[in-house]
Amino acid sequence: MKRDSFISRRNRLFALMQEQGGGVAILPTAREMTRNSDNHFPFRHDSYFYYLSGFTEPEAVIVLVAGKTGNRAVLFCREKNLEREIWDGYRYGPEAAREQFGFDEAHAFGALDAEMPNYLADAGTLFYSTGADNNLDAPLQNWLQIVRSKARSGISAPDKTVDVRCLLDEMRLFKDDSEISAMQHAAVISGAAHARAMRFTQPGRHEYELEAELLHEFRRRGAQAPAYGSIVAAGANACVLHYQANDAAIKDGDLVLIDAGCELDSYASDITRTFPANGKFSGPQKTLYELVLAAQQAALECARPGSRYMDGHNAAVRVLTQGMLDTGLLHKDKVGSVEDAIADSAFRQFYMHGTGHWLGLDVHDAGSYRETVKIGDEKPWRTLEAGMVITIEPGIYVRPAEGVPEQYWHTGIRIEDDVLITADGHLNLSRDTPKTVAEIEAEMQYSERNGNDGRH
Repeated sequence: MKRDSFISRRNRLFALMQEQGGGVAILPTAREMTRNSDNHFPFRHDSYFYYLSGFTEPEAVIVLVAGKTGNRAVLFCREKNLEREIWDGYRYGPEAAREQFGFDEAHAFGALDAEMPNYLADAGTLFYSTGADNNLDAPLQNWLQIVRSKARSGISAPDKTVDVRCLLDEMRLFKDDSEISAMQHAAVISGAAHARAMRFTQPGRHEYELEAELLHEFRRRGAQAPAYGSIVAAGANACVLHYQANDAAIKDGDLVLIDAGCELDSYASDITRTFPANGKFSGPQKTLYELVLAAQQAALECARPGSRYMDGHNAAVRVLTQGMLDTGLLHKDKVGSVEDAIADSAFRQFYMHGTGHWLGLDVHDAGSYRETVKIGDEKPWRTLEAGMVITIEPGIYVRPAEGVPEQYWHTGIRIEDDVLITADGHLNLSRDTPKTVAEIEAEMQYSERNGNDGRH
C-alpha cells in the first residue's frame, strides 16, 4: 500500500480535528505480549495506528498536531540498533521511518516523556481513546500534569477530550481503492484455501488436518496470517458457533463447516463454506443447505446503496423461517405463521446470530451499525453506501430436541461471503469460492478423478 494513502488519511483526520478547533491526537500501536518465559506471541500492530501510518514495528506512537499555524505528523519509534537487528530483524529508526512513511518529524520512542508535554501545551483538545492502552494512560496523565504546572506562565493543558477512534471509525467504514484491492486479493487466497480443504477432506481425517491445509494455502499464496482463529467443525461440532478445538475425527455422513480467512497486508477476509465429508450431500443435508443458500441470496439482493444494514438480515430470516416451517423444524400449530414466528423470534432456536458484519483491517471491523441521528425514539440502522464492505453469512444449526425431525439432528450449516457495496449494487469478493451443491460436489471429486490427495 502506497505511503500516499496513509498521508491522505492523516490529512483527513487533521481536517476533522481542525473542525473541532484543533488539538493533539495520540495513537499508540499494540504492545508486544509475552507468551511464556521470554517467548512472545506473534506481534500484530494496532489497526487504528496502522491505518494512519503503514508502520508495523512495535513500540511506536503517532502524534498528530493540528495547530493554528498548520499541521504536523509525528512518529515515535524504536531507535536504530544494529546489534538488536542481529536478533530481531530490521528496524527503520526515526530518520528512515520519517522519510519512508511521510511524517514531518520522528523521534525515538524513549523520548516520549521529554517531548509530549511540549506537544500538549496549549493544544486545546486532546484526541485520545482513554482505556484503549492502559500502559499509555498513566504516562499521559503525567504529561498533562507537567503542562498544568506551567499555568502561571500562561500555558494551558487540553480542556476537552475527544475519542479519536470514533472519528477514525467513520473513516475506516469506507474503503479506498488500495484497501479494496488488498481485500479482493485476500478473498481470492482464502477461497483457494477453502477449495483445497474440500478436495483434501475424507472420512477418517481430523479437523486439524483440514486446518493445516488452510494455513498452508494462506502462506503459500503470500498471506501473512489467519485473520482469526479458523473454525473447522465436523458433524455436531458445526452447531457450536465459535468452535475452536479443531481436533475431532471426521466421520462418513458428516457435514464439515469451515469458517476461515487470511489476513493480507493487514486486511481480513472471512469466508464460510459447508460441505459433505464424503463428497455427496444427503437428501436432508441438501434440503437445509439449499435453504441457507436461498437465504443468503435474499440477503445479497439487499446489498446495495440505499438499503438499511439490517435489510439483508431481515430478508434472510424470512426465508429461513419459512424453510423451518416447510421442513418441520418449526410447527405452525405452535408458532403460527411466518410473521408470528419472526415476531416471536421462534426462528432463533435454529438461527441465533446476525447475518453479517463490517469487514476490513479487523475481521469485525470498525464503524457504527446505526445512524448518528435519531428518528423518533431510536437511531435507525445504517444506510449502505458505496465503499462499505460487509459479510453476508446466514446459517442454520439443528441440535437434537423434542419435535425436531431426527434426520436433521447435528446439522450445522453456514455460508459466508465478503461483499463490497458499489455504486450500482455490490461485488462479491469471494465469488470464486465453490458454493452451490453442484460446485462443491464437483470440487470434492477432484482427488478421486486425478488419483491424488486433492491438494493441487
